[in-house]
Amino acid sequence: MTGVVLLFLLGLVLMIKGGDSFVEGAEWMARATGIPPFVVAATVVSLGTTMPELLVSSMAAAQGSGAMALGNAVGSVSCNTGLILGISILFLPGKEEPRSLREKGVLLLFALLAMLAFGIDGRLTWREGLFLLVILLLFLKSNLDSARRCLFPREETGAERSPRAAAVYLTKFLLGAVGLAAGARLLVDNGTILARLLGIPEAVIALTLVALGTSLPELVTTITAISRKQSSLSVGNIIGANLLDLTVVPAVSTFFGGGVLPVERPNAIYDLLAALLLLTVTLLPAMGKGSFRRWQGAALLGLYVGYLVLLFR
Repeated sequence: MTGVVLLFLLGLVLMIKGGDSFVEGAEWMARATGIPPFVVAATVVSLGTTMPELLVSSMAAAQGSGAMALGNAVGSVSCNTGLILGISILFLPGKEEPRSLREKGVLLLFALLAMLAFGIDGRLTWREGLFLLVILLLFLKSNLDSARRCLFPREETGAERSPRAAAVYLTKFLLGAVGLAAGARLLVDNGTILARLLGIPEAVIALTLVALGTSLPELVTTITAISRKQSSLSVGNIIGANLLDLTVVPAVSTFFGGGVLPVERPNAIYDLLAALLLLTVTLLPAMGKGSFRRWQGAALLGLYVGYLVLLFR
């Protein structure tokens, strides 16, 4: 018990320290390049925080648990949007560049609708996975276009660009990503052991610790971004992570699953519809002027709690 508690606490420390270092490195990237924090977060940062979902889903698919692979990806989208983005918008509502937000929001909704359409026949094929990767390429192109439109002159960014500064901040970013991943693993594994020792049912453990575990990097990154008043990093990270969860994770999982993954109906369809509702509440009101409101954060948290209640029942 003592060893488990110590490892659990070590995971917590790694998550906190790793998140702080990760966000600090991302902030420097945005300042040094002049690329908006929203775009940096939607690409580089989101790739780092989505690695746990990608690894878990790929391993599940390779072991023949295709339904778990897709369930993890879709469940992460709901958790990212309802819980993590809900917290971010509630405590730190912000404003993004409207055109960039519309482009990325439309692609994210399109990816989710594509997953819904592909899941109707009860399976996801490798060809459908390739189609999802095409959506990812369009998303990356949108990010590159946003970066070109918003690049600041070098003298206006206010960030040190010496080789030493680049080495320091890039090292912080990479070590932060490793700390987030390792800390999340320690928290989930030892938290699960603690829960079992305390007599908590397996179903409750699966629906809470395991489901939230792969989204812990996004959660810690968001909390750190809120403490640093960086709403763009938080929102961009969640939008980018959701897009990766709906494109790269299913596509790679199909490859490891032998070309076809089962889509459990109706549960998987219900989960996708829940994610669609959460994304609609998030994106549609903000696409006009690029502004997020506190009521959206409260609504997202309320809807996510309702979704969990239905899930438990």
